[in-house]
Amino acid sequence: MRVPRQPHWFEPVADHLGAAYLRYSFTKGTEQEVDFLVDALGLQRGMTVLDVGCGPGRHVHAMASRGLRVIGVDISFRFLQVGASSSAEVGRPSVFAQADARVLPVASSSVDAAVSLCQGAFGLLGGPGSKLDEDAVVLAEMARVLRPGGRLAVSAFSAYFQMRYIEQTDTFDAERGVNHEHTEVRDEQGRAAPAELWTSCFTPRELRMLASGAGLTATKVWGVTPGNYGAGKPDIDQPEFLLVAERPAGAGRSSGAN
Repeated sequence: MRVPRQPHWFEPVADHLGAAYLRYSFTKGTEQEVDFLVDALGLQRGMTVLDVGCGPGRHVHAMASRGLRVIGVDISFRFLQVGASSSAEVGRPSVFAQADARVLPVASSSVDAAVSLCQGAFGLLGGPGSKLDEDAVVLAEMARVLRPGGRLAVSAFSAYFQMRYIEQTDTFDAERGVNHEHTEVRDEQGRAAPAELWTSCFTPRELRMLASGAGLTATKVWGVTPGNYGAGKPDIDQPEFLLVAERPAGAGRSSGAN
């Protein structure tokens, strides 16, 4: 059932893409990314992981295949349909739910780890009419649902990389740190449709400050490329940063709803 609310700008893009999203080259390194994250987050079989902005579920399926219990949430109903369908096909049952990442339908202190990867939710809230603190709200929600001692991983587009390699079809809002891209996307039959994308960009310092503001301890910020995650020092040549943070073990139970 669709959630009654004002549609997010990304939803018509996802509706057009459907399963064709998985044809993009940046989706082909999922197994490598999950292998790295299992080690970086200390994940073990039976743990519960929340994927915030899970898209068609590629990371959900890869984590489930490693014995993890995975919950995938996304704003796009179409992407969730693709994820749930492929989950049944590969025999890796996982939970998929439509949700706004700023109000997660997950109980406080209930998951062992949380991820938001490839601008899955964190980083896609800088569109028309958005507030400056939207990404901070997402991070705070992810922190809320973590058990004390739980860890999260968030990938974020690099502001350094974006400004160094900005495309002619892009406009960068320096005040908000948001890149506005005019592009086109193709559906499963190859039919093109124009699309506008708004992606928030960050520096490592900003990511550490956002983590601290959410009550988390930032343990690592690495410079990474999709499909080639590693423990590399942040630089200006990697398109993304990967933040790993932990909810302090002594943290009290969050008081948020749900």
